[in-house]
Amino acid sequence: MNTNSKGLDDIVVTSSELTLIDGFRGTLSYCGYDISDLTSNCSFEEVVFLLWHGSLPSINELDNFKAQINQNRNIPPQLISLIRQSPKESSTMDLLRTCVSYLSSFDSNLLDTSLEAKMNASIKLLAKIPTILCYSERIRYNQEVIEPNPDLDFAANFLYMLQDKLPDDSFTRVFDKCLVIHADHGLNASTFAARVTASTLSDVYSAITSAIGTLKGPLHGGANEAVMKMINEIKTLENTQSYILDKLKKKDRIMGFGHRVYKTIDPRAVILSNISKQLQSDQGGILYDISTEIENIMKREKNLRPNVDFYAASVYTMLNIPSHLFTPIFAVSRISGWCAQILEQYVDNRLIRPRANYVGPKSRTYIPLKDR
Repeated sequence: MNTNSKGLDDIVVTSSELTLIDGFRGTLSYCGYDISDLTSNCSFEEVVFLLWHGSLPSINELDNFKAQINQNRNIPPQLISLIRQSPKESSTMDLLRTCVSYLSSFDSNLLDTSLEAKMNASIKLLAKIPTILCYSERIRYNQEVIEPNPDLDFAANFLYMLQDKLPDDSFTRVFDKCLVIHADHGLNASTFAARVTASTLSDVYSAITSAIGTLKGPLHGGANEAVMKMINEIKTLENTQSYILDKLKKKDRIMGFGHRVYKTIDPRAVILSNISKQLQSDQGGILYDISTEIENIMKREKNLRPNVDFYAASVYTMLNIPSHLFTPIFAVSRISGWCAQILEQYVDNRLIRPRANYVGPKSRTYIPLKDR
């Protein structure tokens, strides 16, 4: 019997040892570790190692893994030239997608089908995507590019290359937590796209290019940027209720609320809400206050709870990250989960080939062209 589920809702297409989501309880875990436990205790590099190898690293394993990432941060000069030649008004996501595809040209082991070669390609992408993003941002605004700093870990190095100054330890810890939170989330649209591409036995770069192209779509990526736009339009705490109620009256969508999987609050939103609160306490401002007021109104009026994108907007803004980089930064983190899912797909591969339920006309008789 065929099961027809629009959008593949609740259709199980594979088995995975990576991410467990309980939408009814509002929990998320990677390889058995609760997301709150990981954000409280682990660095992003530890979590990437966990996703790729199934266990947390020892001290030596972590040091070696960080060294591998560090050694692969630089990008080819031809790629830098491509970035410089790209139109300044082009989308950062378009450029990132193109650069990742172009990177495959520089991998001499591209056609090597061994798991080791695919792991090496994953490390290269993990290391180079932050460099691509930071270089493209600085070139866009006619600023000098900042080369990767070999003395800095993943989160600190990204902020350093982006902002041309050593980040505060507190900012680095917060950004590191954000990377952990966004590392993986089961078979979301971009991850599924990556696994579909990998299932054809195409290369890792092609699969990640598919994922980035999928993430660009406004129904998947971009909600956090839209949240920040909304908060900027509200401007003051006093304006919040009238603004949101007016939007609801017009049946406009309030971005950052509801989730395809979670039937209660997104556990990542809980963590980010606490981070936003602490950042506002340290820095001042009203971004957290406006956000919580929106959350209260949406819960009261629509019984909707925030998802991961909602509080990410205020957190990234208080980290001095411009809103047009919110979705690309999602890719900086999610490359870890995409690669983990791709590597898992390769290990026990079967071509992903679902069927469609045909609802068009049947039994039609051909009519010659002269008689139509």
